[in-house]
Order: sequence, then structure tokens, then C-alpha cells
Amino acid sequence: MGPVLANGRLVYGMQLPVQSQSAIYAEAWEAGAGVEELVAVARAADRAGFAYVASCDHVAIPRRLAGAMSTVWYDPVATLSFLAGVTERVRLMSHVAVVGLRHPLLTAKQYATLDHLSGGRLILGVGAGHVVEEFDAVGADFERRGPVLDETIDALRAALGPQEYPSFQGERFAFDGLGQRPRPVQQRVPLWVGGSSPAALRRAALRGDGWLPQGDPRDRLPGRIARLKALREEAGVVEPIVVGAITEALYVGEAAWDTGRRTLTGKPEALAESLHAYRAMGVDQIQVRFRSRDCAELTDQMAAFGAEVAPHLND
Repeated sequence: MGPVLANGRLVYGMQLPVQSQSAIYAEAWEAGAGVEELVAVARAADRAGFAYVASCDHVAIPRRLAGAMSTVWYDPVATLSFLAGVTERVRLMSHVAVVGLRHPLLTAKQYATLDHLSGGRLILGVGAGHVVEEFDAVGADFERRGPVLDETIDALRAALGPQEYPSFQGERFAFDGLGQRPRPVQQRVPLWVGGSSPAALRRAALRGDGWLPQGDPRDRLPGRIARLKALREEAGVVEPIVVGAITEALYVGEAAWDTGRRTLTGKPEALAESLHAYRAMGVDQIQVRFRSRDCAELTDQMAAFGAEVAPHLND
């Protein structure tokens, strides 16, 4: 499997529809969709040159949040493993796995198997989580979720490395002499850290191979990217970090329906010119989202983006 980025060029990926249906971003048609639509979108991403497709992670949603978040949250390991079998090239990303809900050896077992079965296509995106009831239900520490995530990332580095018998000693987790196979295909599984808080930014800078901001507007990104790189430099981390951004909603062409005032629409060249701003900020990968009225329109939009917009992203 090749690198996530293609020779430093701006690449694009997307969160899958259907598998999470928060009212913030889900389209109306997703409520009645399922496996067939997920497969169609994943295959469309494969054909259209998308760097990755992503799946979210929540174990259970309390009633107080169900109206906004819904209770539809597919398991990311099961979802991405299934889609690995119907795709060939596109990478498979958790965006983001709330790894503090599980012991790191369990997380490592699941995602190492996914990487093995997919031929080395995993990107492990991780985040702290925000639903207190979810943590309480599984006996995880919500109040200390930040420090727990820091240690979990360190433990996952060990557990997802090349050694059959990984070793780790921390304050909360310790393991040694316990073998896990299959091992990941990748010598170093890309570990991208999600979140835009100061703590998340520091975590990404010190521990991540990539940073996944959570919908930061364009005017805030340059300052946060500068801070990310300054923290990394201060810590003496010399390896490059993959900087991400989530774009505005997109529609390639002129829609015959109301796509909403915050949607970027227009000719492919105009969309590419607008998206150039992300590259100028120092962004390496953009997560795109398309407005659509059904699955066919979504896959048509993906195809149009890959064929007509993407070739101009690096002009």
C-alpha cells in the first residue's frame, strides 16, 4: 500500500453517509438507506480517487442527545472491514475512534486485523469523546479522558508495531509477553488525532501522525496550523504531520434545488480555485461532503469531483 499522501499533493477523502446520522450533516435520504448504499458510495470513492472513506464511533447515545445525534452509529471496525472486501484502493479511516472506551489491547486487536484484511489500508483516527453516559455505561473514566487518551495512544503505538509480543508500561495500562496476530501490514499504522481544543491540538502535535480538526472555519485554521507546527518543533519532533481540514458542503455544478446558503456550488474550476485556499494554509488533506437528495446523486457528485475538480486541486 502506498503512502496516504501523493508526493505532497493535496488529497481528498470523505466521511461515509448512512453509518452515522447526526442531524448536523446527514441528508434526509440516509434514514432509509443501508448496506447497498454504503457499498455504492465506497466503490464510488475507490473509482474517483478518494484517499479514504471514514466511519465514526459511538457505542450508545442517551435519550437527551438522540434528537440531535440520532442513535444510528455503525461500529467502525465492522463497517470498514466489510467495505474492505468490496474496495481495492481507498484507505479506511476511523474518524474518530473513541479509544478511551476500550482497553488498548482490544483496540489493537480489532484494528490490526482490519489492516491485515485490507492489505494495509487502515488510518486510525482517534479522539477523546464527549458523551458522558457512554463512558459511564462501559466503566470508562470520562473526567480523565484526556490523560487516558494520551496513554492509550502510546499503548497503541506499541501494540500496533511490528512485534508479535508488544510491551508497554504506563500508569493505567501495562502488557508484556502477550502475543497478538495477525500483525498490521503497515510497519507504522498512521495515527491521526481528532479535535480542535488546545488539548487536542497539543495531543496531535506531540503524538500524532496527522491532525483531524473538527470543522474549523477557514479563518481559524492558519493560526491553529501554526500552533500545531510550533508545538511539534518545540518538542523536537522532526517527522512531518498530515494536516487535515473539513471543507464546506459542496455541489459540483449548478443545482436545480436549494442546497443551502453554506454550500459551495459552481463549475469545477471555480470549486477547485476556492479549495486551493486550504492548500495555501498548509493543509495536506481535505475531507469533503456533498449535498445530495439520494444515493445516486451523491455518487454522481463524487464522480464529478474526482474527474473534474480533483485534477485542478494542485494547479
